Amino acid sequence: MLGLLLMEFKTYVDQACRAAEEFVNIYYETMDKRRRALTRLYLDKATLIWNGNVVTGLEALANFFDMLPSSEFQVNMLDCQPVHEQATQSQTTVLVVTSGTVKFDGNKQHYFNQNFLLTAQTTANNTVWKIASDCFRFQDWATI
Repeated sequence: MLGLLLMEFKTYVDQACRAAEEFVNIYYETMDKRRRALTRLYLDKATLIWNGNVVTGLEALANFFDMLPSSEFQVNMLDCQPVHEQATQSQTTVLVVTSGTVKFDGNKQHYFNQNFLLTAQTTANNTVWKIASDCFRFQDWATI
C-alpha cells in the first residue's frame, strides 16, 4: 500500500515538474518579448505581490506590466512541488519557485526570486496552467 502511494505521489511530482518547466519557459519569454500577452497566463482574480506591492485582477496587472521597462530575465534555479488537494479544494495546484537575474532597461542587473501558485484549468481538449498567485522580490533590494 505504501509503495502504491509513493508511486502515485511520484506521478504528481513528475507532472508538477513538467508543468513548471514548461510554464517557466513560457512566462519569462513572454515577459521579455511579448509582455502585452502576459496577463493571459493569469486567472481573472490573480494576485501579484511585486516587492511588497499588491496588484490584483487582470486590468491592474496589465497596467502594472505596461509600466515596467523592457527586461532580460535569466532563470538560474527552478523548483516545484504539487500542493496537496486538501489545501486547494481538490484543485490541481503546483508551487513553482524560481531565482535568477533580471536587467530592466536603464537599470543595473538584479538578483530576484519569484514564487508562483499555478492551478490547472482543464477543458475537454487540454489542460492549461494559470497563475493564481505570483510573488516577486529583488534579492539585492537594499542596494536599489
